[in-house]
Amino acid sequence: MPTPDPVVCGPGFTPRDTSKIPSSELTRGERMIRFIETHCVVPEGDLVGQLVELDIYQKRFILDVYDNPEMTDTAILSIARKNAKTATIAFLVIGHIIGPEAIQNSRIVSGALSRDQASEVYNYASKSIQMSPTLCDLVTLTPSSRMIHGTIMNVTYQAISADGKTAHGKSPIVAILDEVGQIKGPNSSFVDAITTAQGAYRNPLLFYISTQAAEDGDFFSIQIDDARDYQPKKTVCHVYTADPKAKLTSVRAWKAANPALGKFRSREDMEKQAKKAERMPTFENTFRNLNLNQRVTTHSPFVSKSVWEGCGKEPKPLSEAVRLWGGLDLSGRLDLTSLVILAEFKTGPLGVFPYFWAPAIGLKDRAKQDRQPYDIWAKQGWLMTTPGKSVNYEHVLEYIDEVILPSTDAPLASIAFDRWRIDILEKDAEDMGISLPLVPFGQGFKDMGPAIEIMEEKLLNRGLAHSGNPILTMCAANAVAVYDPAGNRKLDKNKATGRIDGVVALAMALGAKDKEPEKKRERTYQVLTLGAK
Repeated sequence: MPTPDPVVCGPGFTPRDTSKIPSSELTRGERMIRFIETHCVVPEGDLVGQLVELDIYQKRFILDVYDNPEMTDTAILSIARKNAKTATIAFLVIGHIIGPEAIQNSRIVSGALSRDQASEVYNYASKSIQMSPTLCDLVTLTPSSRMIHGTIMNVTYQAISADGKTAHGKSPIVAILDEVGQIKGPNSSFVDAITTAQGAYRNPLLFYISTQAAEDGDFFSIQIDDARDYQPKKTVCHVYTADPKAKLTSVRAWKAANPALGKFRSREDMEKQAKKAERMPTFENTFRNLNLNQRVTTHSPFVSKSVWEGCGKEPKPLSEAVRLWGGLDLSGRLDLTSLVILAEFKTGPLGVFPYFWAPAIGLKDRAKQDRQPYDIWAKQGWLMTTPGKSVNYEHVLEYIDEVILPSTDAPLASIAFDRWRIDILEKDAEDMGISLPLVPFGQGFKDMGPAIEIMEEKLLNRGLAHSGNPILTMCAANAVAVYDPAGNRKLDKNKATGRIDGVVALAMALGAKDKEPEKKRERTYQVLTLGAK
């Protein structure tokens, strides 16, 4: 899935000066901006004690949220770290406690995954209020429970955390969730508890403010992609991110992901971090995720995201292939069954055609357990499901025999397989009268080592075209290579951060192709060429 286009506050966007407009003529968003800049005080840092002066990106976000004619119900803001994210949340909180957005007898919350992060928002908001001569007498503070009570409209605010068991029982009309990019997988019981509780109100407002998540299948990524792809009228989504192809030291890339660069975000620190990432490749992913706000996992996978995406173009159709190889990873009846067909064409990169199966029953439970959107992928057609509680290998065999092979005249040279559980598949094939060129492929360093080297070489030189299949991409992102004392490598499922079945199947297919005698392949091409004429 491509990274969303960033929101750019260019020369064409100039907010009105709210200080020079009569109150009766201000929009809802402008009233919030005026309140913050008139009453809120910077509680810490170089500007401590001064009235807040919002950055242009903050003003644009506020205006888009509160002046939306459709009445915003979900607001998403994604920026790199150290761009006054906590301050932005705190000012919005204050505006809903004792500002123009305060609603009589209402409850609002800000939430984070950890108690420490939740406390950051409370501490910033409470200190800002205490330092403001016009606001300090309008609230009561309860630091022990991180609560602020607005006395004018009887509004109660509390900072809550996922590890504190405080989300349940609340009915907030406004919820501002911090660092949801840290949520792994497509679901979060913490978020569910808050959003479900908001159902008590007719027009609730939910904010997601965070740096980007690491993977496309993570919760925050799904929210952003849904907003980008479907553009619901009640959703406002601002994402500031660097171009995926940008160099680490590109000032333009820094500015794209850090709208407050040079103001809240230190340019000197950004340069220091970028140079560190250039010197230390193991730090690059962390820098890209936190400082360039890119979807990059912070662990060290077998293949980097940029290299994998470099092979993401669509392959030629199978009907144009001259020869096929396969890799099959059964993975157990309760898990993903993965088949990768590798297609060679007369010209161009090798085509990668991945297929995945999972049992239909319990799919949502497995999605929650693996923290991957299997149910969504099934609806989108990326994942095939088989009836019952386990993968039925007959469906896999039937798909190969009736769908894949009839789509091309190219011969299937071999399907490399892991010996584990292959006896069941062979028995099913025999019962169905299906004959496939199955060949065993070891999973140890001896067989997988050369296959890993071939896959690495093909990826680095863009010798593969995998079309960006999301499940195969997930597997590639999770794959971690381990070494033996001789320096040979293999993909280790025990070291992986998630399922890697698809990329294991790809490695086996590449290994099977490499093991085939070259002379035999040349003779085959001569026959195919003569036949074509």
